[in-house]
Amino acid sequence: MSVQLPNPKNENILIYVGGEILPREDAKVSVFDSVVQGGDAVWEGLRVYDGKIFQLEPHLDRLIDSAKAMAFAEIPTKEEVKTAIFETLKANDMRDGVHIRLTLSRGKKTSSGMSPHFNQYGPCLIVLPEWKPPIYDVNGIRLITASTRRNPAMSVDSKIHHNNLINNILAKIEANVAGVDDAVMLDIFGFVSETNATNMFLFKKGILLTPHADSCLPGITRATVIQIAREAGIETHERNVSLTEIYTAHEVFTTGTMGELSPVLEVDGRTIGDGKPGQDTDRLRKLYALKTAHEGEPLPF
Repeated sequence: MSVQLPNPKNENILIYVGGEILPREDAKVSVFDSVVQGGDAVWEGLRVYDGKIFQLEPHLDRLIDSAKAMAFAEIPTKEEVKTAIFETLKANDMRDGVHIRLTLSRGKKTSSGMSPHFNQYGPCLIVLPEWKPPIYDVNGIRLITASTRRNPAMSVDSKIHHNNLINNILAKIEANVAGVDDAVMLDIFGFVSETNATNMFLFKKGILLTPHADSCLPGITRATVIQIAREAGIETHERNVSLTEIYTAHEVFTTGTMGELSPVLEVDGRTIGDGKPGQDTDRLRKLYALKTAHEGEPLPF
């Protein structure tokens, strides 16, 4: 079987798993691990810019908050997680152009089953760094609306950044079948929540709107963009947003650590604005780039 990696440089990366730094092919968890048994883990995405990890503290805060909400035992401290991240980056000689998938599983079980009573080994931390630039086309992306709805808080609270991503994956499958980049996910009332992978924003007559973070993850890139926009004097509101408002917006863009700010050119066959990245979105992209260039936790090597 021939497998082609998106970036061949990642063939020989070293990965931190449960206290050890291992070659890619040896970096594995047990079949008894909770992430295998039930997607029972929490995660974060981090990005490294020129020797600094952007927004590291907020990401670690959210990781630990998610683990607490999931009633994990023996949660590692932020300093312990930082040490694992720094050691892994140093082992790979990675200082720029890197995305890190940080996972904290409830850990290995003594027997297969649902109950955390079987989890007697403690959590398992995984630090997976890859050479990976922002994943979306800088010239813009196309979306469709998925039939799969985003979980409301009455089901699984989206403020828990958990690894059980089945409904997001089902929405992504719909996008793949439609031949577009990603899928818009609605909440159970029919309002826009987010895409299967990112938060959403729109500009209408110079005003910036984004959906309430009730049925979507309150993303850290999302919060950064809201801050940047308000500091730049852009009127910004969080409220319910309908699909009609997306279709008729002057500009739409998505946000996330993996893709940064990505202009949306088309949704469900409707051209957004003039079908090109808009000037307001470009302005925020430049302000975001300035922030990532000057802020972040310096690597200690």
